[in-house]
Amino acid sequence: MTTIRLTAAQAMVKWLSVQMTTTASSSDAAGAQKLERYIDGMWAIFGHGNVAGMGEALHGLREEFPTWRGQNEQTMAHAAIAYAKAKKRTRAMAVTTSIGPGATNVVTAAALAHVNRLPLLIVAGDVFATRRPDPVLQQVEDFGDGTVSANDCFRPVSRYFDRITRPEHLLTALPRALRTMTDPAECGPATLAFCQDVQCEAYDYPEAFFEPRVWHIRRPQPDSREVEELVAQIRAAEKPLIVAGGGVIYAQAEAALARFAESHGIPVIETQAGKGALAQSHPMNFGASGVDGSAAANALAAEADLVIGIGTRFQDFTTGSRTLFANPERRLVSVNVAAYDAEKHGALAVTGDARVTLERASESLRGHRAHWADADARTRWLAAVTEHCRDRKRPAGERPSDAEVIGAVQRATGEDAAAMCAAGTMPGALKLLWQPSQGGYHMEYGFSCMGYEIAGAMGLKLACPEREVICFVGDGSYMMANSELATAVMRRIPFTVVLTDNRGYGCINRLQQGCGGQPFNNLYADCNVAAQPEIDYVAHAAAMGAHAVKAATIADLEEAVAAARGRDVPTVIVIETDAGEGPGFGEAGHWWDVAVPETGDTDRLEQAYAAYLDHQQRQRLVN
Repeated sequence: MTTIRLTAAQAMVKWLSVQMTTTASSSDAAGAQKLERYIDGMWAIFGHGNVAGMGEALHGLREEFPTWRGQNEQTMAHAAIAYAKAKKRTRAMAVTTSIGPGATNVVTAAALAHVNRLPLLIVAGDVFATRRPDPVLQQVEDFGDGTVSANDCFRPVSRYFDRITRPEHLLTALPRALRTMTDPAECGPATLAFCQDVQCEAYDYPEAFFEPRVWHIRRPQPDSREVEELVAQIRAAEKPLIVAGGGVIYAQAEAALARFAESHGIPVIETQAGKGALAQSHPMNFGASGVDGSAAANALAAEADLVIGIGTRFQDFTTGSRTLFANPERRLVSVNVAAYDAEKHGALAVTGDARVTLERASESLRGHRAHWADADARTRWLAAVTEHCRDRKRPAGERPSDAEVIGAVQRATGEDAAAMCAAGTMPGALKLLWQPSQGGYHMEYGFSCMGYEIAGAMGLKLACPEREVICFVGDGSYMMANSELATAVMRRIPFTVVLTDNRGYGCINRLQQGCGGQPFNNLYADCNVAAQPEIDYVAHAAAMGAHAVKAATIADLEEAVAAARGRDVPTVIVIETDAGEGPGFGEAGHWWDVAVPETGDTDRLEQAYAAYLDHQQRQRLVN
């Protein structure tokens, strides 16, 4: 057997550099597929625990396998996750960290990737396997377990976890990590806790280990009996309804969904992750489902006698905390590549790839069509959206709503625009009001992670350079994590940030009051401070090299968004908004189960608890 002597870190980087994949987007004009690296490269912040081992190895292969420097370990991972999401899980990125805080900074991002079923390779520096310098700097010591390190925090938020304490462990650990990341049912973050002394140990690796390998993302075939049951349920239904989740996009089943809905007359409503699978202009797209849903979509949901979830986790926002699908005759079918998700809420489970399942079911349903979707309701809803988002020409000193901000951006952008966000007011507002083209929506709402937005916009733009990326972020989320703006400036990655400043956590302030509480510790005005902050976000963003401006009016915002196109650095547009006005209107809202204190000392709290009990009675806890 021919071998090659490398350090463990060198072997890891060399192996990653030759792991390939094929994607639909990598086909040339003649239709021939091209190979691309599955792991596009590695984000790195070096410290003790990875600078000597991984740092040296990455430098040695910097031409074949790129390394990118970020500003924070968590946000580097957010950029990598956004890239994988935008690539529909066909490609991914890796992140390496030092031990201690460098590693634990990534735990939040690992949880985000886990919840959203997205691939991420985490190579976290770890303690010495030999334990010679024990405790080493930043080592977490468990008084009762000598094997514990800070990296054990990753176990519950990783789909695959391994600790590399011998160089030869890579021979099995690396393929297992990528098998998990490329498996459509088990996809999620893989964490390799890499002992820092082992990174530097040399080993005679089999040369064959470094032969290029192509990872094909499989399409699990649904069981024929389950497809037959799905078809039978659709034929028996008078009012079938599809709830499209992120699995539609991950399976690249957008066209199959459009054909299925059109052919069989089944209207489609969307989750946060599924929005954009169908363009809003598609006649069978009735908009968003659930708490932050459209009047047209939620009216259909209330009447539907068959709900078909496709690639959705049926999260509580989507289901109105199990109050949305109110028809007592309603049956539930769930098509999902993961059996864990397909079985939720007592659904009839169809476990398999979304595209294959839709195509097979459509073939069996040939000639069958439902006739119940009210096209006029959809038209009325879209007209209401346009009205709600218009520029109200507010007088000087009166702040616009988030809906007006969304309307301005919508009018100023074209079909190539992709709106993205993660937390606060804007996710609900965008789900309700943004009218995307197919693929023009990127929302991290599985974990609703504040601080994802700026880094996520950078990752999205790296994955989709042809799109105009619009990052919506509130002042609260911007303050949590904004430093990757500097990275985007350094790398000349342009996107547009619309920073809505409502002087605090406006979304949670409204929720706090809706649950019977008093305004407290959310808006700066209600916080225990000696002086109210006057934060100059324009100066702050400009200091990192972004093009930054303040929009005084909605008209100014439209002009600024249009002017951002063509720049080679991020543009940050700051606009002050009204913290009191939420995105909902008309019949859009449905209940969200947020626990209310059972007892308190105000009438407001008592009323909120009484309303909570009333809504609880409407929950359908089993199918």
